[in-house]
Amino acid sequence: MTKEQDEIEQGVAAVRRAYAGAFPQTALVLGSGLGPFAATVEDATSVAYADIPGFPKPTVAGHAGRLSIGRVAGLPLACLEGRFHAYEGHPPQRFLAPIRILRRLGVTRLILTNAAGGLKPALTAGTLMIVTDHINLSGQNPLTGPNDERFGPRFPDMSRAYDPSLRAQLKAAADAAGIAVAEGVYAYVPGPSFETPAEVRMLAMLGADAVGMSTVPECLAAVHCGMTVAALSVITNLAAGLAPAPLSHRETLAEAARAEARIVRLLTRFFRNLSA
Repeated sequence: MTKEQDEIEQGVAAVRRAYAGAFPQTALVLGSGLGPFAATVEDATSVAYADIPGFPKPTVAGHAGRLSIGRVAGLPLACLEGRFHAYEGHPPQRFLAPIRILRRLGVTRLILTNAAGGLKPALTAGTLMIVTDHINLSGQNPLTGPNDERFGPRFPDMSRAYDPSLRAQLKAAADAAGIAVAEGVYAYVPGPSFETPAEVRMLAMLGADAVGMSTVPECLAAVHCGMTVAALSVITNLAAGLAPAPLSHRETLAEAARAEARIVRLLTRFFRNLSA
């Protein structure tokens, strides 16, 4: 057993010690400023990332660093309160262990959320966007290196990275809840600096609708090990050159907080439909 495989098994054992019940098949990752959704998890058992081998501790404001296991709208759910990012100094392969631990625990469906910058004037702060596809501009891939055949193939297909059925169910939940949503392509950049106006123009020309510093590594790891994936972006600002003021992480957290009620309504309806 390699060091990486051993870390995954230790992580699985740590979670099972903390939670003896049947582990949920659905997991939700909460992005910047979206942590308050975790308060909707009923009968939650919480485990700090620091107590799970393979889970790095987040260092960014708005990321609590806890795994909460319970139910939302009747659906068993594993809720990851916060994530870690490449700009915190983690190599790309560091993103594999948390996703593979979830997979070994029985998760088959991963819902990702993030805060993102809008690349088009119509995608103003507060817009919710269902991710239809992504563009990886980081120059990195967590699957680089030896392939672990226990989880997936050497060359995974990404043509349906964001599952069409889950996307349709997110849209149906939004419609039923009376919440307007956009759909678009998410561009992944490593950060931590925000993009320059020239980079924003380039991203729009490449076909991206929003830009952010997360989500794609987790999607790649999840698709590789056979999970279905959906992603929801909260547009917290217009990107550089489109916004009238300098960008800041404080603005990101504030706009995510303002969108909180709509996010809770949308995801609660979505999970209720999944549990039906």
